[in-house]
Amino acid sequence: MKVKKLALGVVVALAALGGSAWADITIGVSVSATGPAASLGIPEKQTFALLPPTLGGEKVRYIVLDDATDTSTAVKNARKLVSEDKVDAIIGSTATPTSNAILEVAFESKTPQIAMAPFAPAPEKAPWVFITPQNFNQMAIAIAAHMAANNVKTVGFIGYADAYGELWLKAMQSAAEAKGITLSAVERYQRNDTSVAGQALKLIAAKPDAILIAGSGTPAVLPQSTLIERGYKGKFYQTHGIANRDFLRVGGKNVEGTIFPVGPMLLAEQLPDSHPSKKPALEYIKAYEGAHGANSRSTFGGHGWDAYLLLNRAVPEALKKAKPGSAEFRLALRDALENVTELAAVHGVFNMSAKDHNGFDGRAAIMATVENGDWKLLK
Repeated sequence: MKVKKLALGVVVALAALGGSAWADITIGVSVSATGPAASLGIPEKQTFALLPPTLGGEKVRYIVLDDATDTSTAVKNARKLVSEDKVDAIIGSTATPTSNAILEVAFESKTPQIAMAPFAPAPEKAPWVFITPQNFNQMAIAIAAHMAANNVKTVGFIGYADAYGELWLKAMQSAAEAKGITLSAVERYQRNDTSVAGQALKLIAAKPDAILIAGSGTPAVLPQSTLIERGYKGKFYQTHGIANRDFLRVGGKNVEGTIFPVGPMLLAEQLPDSHPSKKPALEYIKAYEGAHGANSRSTFGGHGWDAYLLLNRAVPEALKKAKPGSAEFRLALRDALENVTELAAVHGVFNMSAKDHNGFDGRAAIMATVENGDWKLLK
């Protein structure tokens, strides 16, 4: 009898363990904590360390890897996460090229991906990726509107010689044309370049009213500093890729007066109380700056927090259909993410659909400037 009771106890214990084990959710993360995009990836990595231990009420485990801003490493990370760690979703990466590279693995393995960098996925693979940053078109429209309102007629462009720069160029060409603004010169540079003197001279020779720099983090400082050193006196516009403190630190006086579009999180305190992102943004800022100090916030960390908010909304729906660790759960999670609506996040309000895996509208973009070494909302 005692043997039977003991055996029964073991069975019950194993069943209990089995029940809790299948409920655990595993999320793989690839960030650029080193390399050219490190100033963006570090706050993302730090954000994942602050996340609650549950998603939708279920225990979650985050596996965070560094891809060093390298596409081949990003792919290796993604393959490890899906084949060895059996993740239910991948969050990553920090930069546009690495995010696009990870999609290849996400698509092959049918694992939902949440990217923290904007890019244009191939149509056949797009169903498996969701993108938390604002898309280029939204931000380009905001820039062009500001330019038109401030009598800018001609614009010079210098951007990364990769997908980020090319997508920004395409978006800006369309937005500028709609406002009667001419792109008078176009130049490109590499993320790790140490000189853009030749490009700067060509831009200055075109005599544009303003120059748009399509870069991110600290590498976005180089073209602006070079142009100022060479005597350019026009207006400077940058993209939302500059919204971290390292850009201000490295740029110093050379980036004063820079105008750029950005997600509402960066200037949450300056937003009207009616803005739907103000409350969630302040909650994230309180958590992040509580751990890393005043003014340590970065919009890039906010993209990671928004990925968490999306999963937290989607997981309960996916759990109604399948168990974590299974192909059925990954599909159910993908479907649930696609049906997230009216989710107020730190960078805007998500309304996903089969045709839109970003889900942001005009509430996701505000115009800001650099004033006295800090960010300021443009009214």
